[in-house]
Amino acid sequence: MAMAMAMAMEVERKRVCVTGAGGFVASWVVKLLLSKGYVVHGTVRDPKDEKYAHLSKLDRASDNLKIFKADLLDYDSLRTAIAGCAGVLHVASPVPSSSVPNPEVEVLEPAVKGTLNVLKACKEVKIRRVVYVSSTAAVVMNPNWPKDQVMDESCWSSKEYCKATETLAMARLPVFHCDKADSENSVDIHNWYCLSKTEAESAAFEYAKQNGLDVVAVCPGLIFGPVLQLTLNSSTLVLVKLVQGTYMQLVQGNYA
Repeated sequence: MAMAMAMAMEVERKRVCVTGAGGFVASWVVKLLLSKGYVVHGTVRDPKDEKYAHLSKLDRASDNLKIFKADLLDYDSLRTAIAGCAGVLHVASPVPSSSVPNPEVEVLEPAVKGTLNVLKACKEVKIRRVVYVSSTAAVVMNPNWPKDQVMDESCWSSKEYCKATETLAMARLPVFHCDKADSENSVDIHNWYCLSKTEAESAAFEYAKQNGLDVVAVCPGLIFGPVLQLTLNSSTLVLVKLVQGTYMQLVQGNYA
């Protein structure tokens, strides 16, 4: 009995949930975890969608990968996927590559409320650690930060500045990638995304502080590399459009 319990605990320690498992970054996270012998719970919106077919083809996926249908705004679906895991890597978040009709609903709400739903589920099922994938977008949009000072964990993007879309193009900060076909809306898209990542990360740390959760955040910039999924992700689309000549400007890199 004692040996069986010990084995069960060992399996639990090696079980991790990855949200948005079908995305560019998350797919690589799943691949790495599987290669290290972890059992992975991956969440996707629709497990039957062919765009997630690459996940089942990963090495060790047949034995160690379980796909869950979940939505960031559906708490119960997230809780089901997270239950039984020791850790969670919250990667899922809307990354618009073109204008959206209602950015507050399509970008901001899923990022912020979705993150809180994940953390609430983690608290309920007693997850040991949560890694939240934020972005440099939550850091660099701060026009008041001293130019000669390195931006570190004490620097946050200004929420007010993110909301002031009409001033972005004239600011000293780098402009987001701008598509000729969508140039009028590109600044607004970028600011909504920056705002969503800033709001989500700050909400995550506040919730963690109040509820005793072990949460860490990573803030990557634009990420390039081989694509595992069948569809192009936002960062790879940057390269494609640069080659096609459909970007008006791409200054000092981009944000994840």
